[in-house]
Amino acid sequence: MMRGIRRINTVIATERTRYTKNKGGGVHYFKSTVNVATDADISSTLTYYASSGDTNKSTIPNFHDTKTTYASKTTPELLRSYLVFQACKHPFLVSNARQLLHISNHILGKGMTQWIMKQSFFAHFCAGESSADIQPTIETLRKHGVGGILDYAAEADTAADHKLNSNQPARVYDYKCEVECDRHLDVFRSCIHAVRDVTPDGFAAVKLTALGNPLLLERLSTAIVEMKRMFANLDCNGDGVVDWDEFDRGYRLYFNDADEMVPEYINRLDPSNTGAIDYISWSRYITFRDLPKLAASCRDIGPLALAAPSKEEIELLDNMTRRVEAVAEEAANCGVRLLIDAEQSYMQPGIDNLTVNLQQKYNCRETQERPIIFNTYQCYLKDMPERMMTDLKRSEQLAYHFAAKLVRGAYMHGERARAKEMGYPSPIHDTIEDTHKCYDESVEYILRHRLEHNSKSEVLLGSHNQPSIEKAIRLMNELDMTAGSDQAIVHFAQLLGMSDHLTFGLGKQGYRAYKYVPYGKVDEVVPYLLRRAEENSTLLGNSNKEKEMIGREIKRRIFG
Repeated sequence: MMRGIRRINTVIATERTRYTKNKGGGVHYFKSTVNVATDADISSTLTYYASSGDTNKSTIPNFHDTKTTYASKTTPELLRSYLVFQACKHPFLVSNARQLLHISNHILGKGMTQWIMKQSFFAHFCAGESSADIQPTIETLRKHGVGGILDYAAEADTAADHKLNSNQPARVYDYKCEVECDRHLDVFRSCIHAVRDVTPDGFAAVKLTALGNPLLLERLSTAIVEMKRMFANLDCNGDGVVDWDEFDRGYRLYFNDADEMVPEYINRLDPSNTGAIDYISWSRYITFRDLPKLAASCRDIGPLALAAPSKEEIELLDNMTRRVEAVAEEAANCGVRLLIDAEQSYMQPGIDNLTVNLQQKYNCRETQERPIIFNTYQCYLKDMPERMMTDLKRSEQLAYHFAAKLVRGAYMHGERARAKEMGYPSPIHDTIEDTHKCYDESVEYILRHRLEHNSKSEVLLGSHNQPSIEKAIRLMNELDMTAGSDQAIVHFAQLLGMSDHLTFGLGKQGYRAYKYVPYGKVDEVVPYLLRRAEENSTLLGNSNKEKEMIGREIKRRIFG
C-alpha cells in the first residue's frame, strides 16, 4: 500500500508544477500542500492562493448555516430528526434494537410496531415505500439544488456480525436461489426506471451480491488473486511486464503442456507482438473460465489449481454476468448512471472484474459522451491506491471513461475480525488518519490524471467528512474545475437523513450534490434502518454536530 501511496505522491508532485497558470494577463499563483507520507499533519489542507482579480473561483459553502441546511424541512420534521439523533446516542437502544423490535412486535403487534418505525426512523432515513412515494422527496431535493441516488433498501434480515463505520449504504443480501436473484434484477430495473422518471440527472445504486451467490463472488475473487500472483511469479525481474522469454521459462516451470500452449497464450496475451505482456493484458485475456484447463496441466496441485471453478460454478457465474449485464443495459438505455457498490475485500476482486468489463462496454469513448458505470473504491483498504491506478491505466489503454465513487469503507470491524480469525494481515489501514490520507490523495490523483490525459473521467465523493470536502473544493479551484463549469466532474453525496449541512450547503453553492435516497417496504428496510442507527452511534462527532445544528434552527424559528 505504501508503494501505491508513494506512486500517487510522485505523480501529484510532478503534476502540481504544471497548473500554475497565467490567464487574462493576470498572474495566478497556486500552491497545494498535502502531507501524505508522514503522520504528523493529518488535517493538512490544499492551500489555494490566487490573485485578487480572480472572480471565477468557487467558494467553500457555509456549512454552519442552519437556515439553508434545513430550509426544506418543517419544524415538526426537525423535531423528529432531533429525537432520532438523540436515540442514536444511547448505546443500549442501538445495541439491543433487534430485541426491542421483537418485544414490541410481541406486545404491540407487528402493525403498530411498523407504524411507529414508519413515523420515526423510516421517515428520517428513507423516502418512501415505492418509487411513487419518493417523488415528493426527490422534488424537494431538486428545488434545493440536490439530486437523487436511488437505492432500493431491502436487506436480508440477518443480524449484523459487526458494527459499521461507513459513509455508504452497506446492503446485505441473503442468497436463497437463482429465482430470488432474478427477482432482484427486476427490482433494480424498477429502480433505474424510477431514476429516469423522477430524477433524470441522478444515479441508481446496485449491489452485485443481490444478483448472484456471494460465495461465487468469493471464489471468483480467489481465482483472480491467484492469477495475479501467477503473473508476479512469471515476472522474474519485477519490472511489471513479462517478456516472452520470462513467460516461456515460467510456464514450463509450473505447467506440463508448454510446447502446445506457450505459443497460443503469447498470441492471445500479446496480439500486437510487442514482446512483452503487462498485467492489464494478462487480466483481460486469462479469465475465470481458463482456470480449469490451466489447473489440469499444473505440475503440482497448488493454490491456482484449487481456485479453478467447477462446471456448475461457471454456469452460475454466467447467470450472474447475464443479470449484471441486463442491469447495465437497462441503465444505458435509460440514460441513468449506475453506481456499483463495494463489498467485503474477499469479494471485491470479483466485483471489480465484473465492473471493469461493464465499463469497457458502457463507458466506451466511441459511443458514450460520459461514463455510465461507476466502480466504488474503499479508501480504508491498504491496496486501494494500486488498484485504482491500475484501473485508470486500463481505462486509457482500452479507451473508456474512468468513473469512480470514493468512500472510506463500510466493513472495517468485520474485515479485521476475519483477518484475525483466519491468520492473515488486516487489509484495513491501521488508523483512521491513514484512511483520511488515502481518501484525500486519491481524489487529487484522479483529478490531476484527468487533466494530464484530457479524459472525461468522473468521481463521486461519498463522504460525510467536511475537511475532505473542503480539500476537494480547493483542489477543484486550483485545477479550474469550478462549480457549474463543464469541467465540474466532481459529484458529492451523503445519505438521506445525515449530514444535511454538507449536502444542502453544496447544492446551494452550485456543486453537484446528491442524497442517497433509500426506499422500500418498512418491514424489508428495518435492517437498513438499524444500520443507520449503528452508524450514528459510532459516528457521535457527526451526529452530535447535526443534533446541535437542528437545535439551533428550532430555536431560531421559535424565538427568531
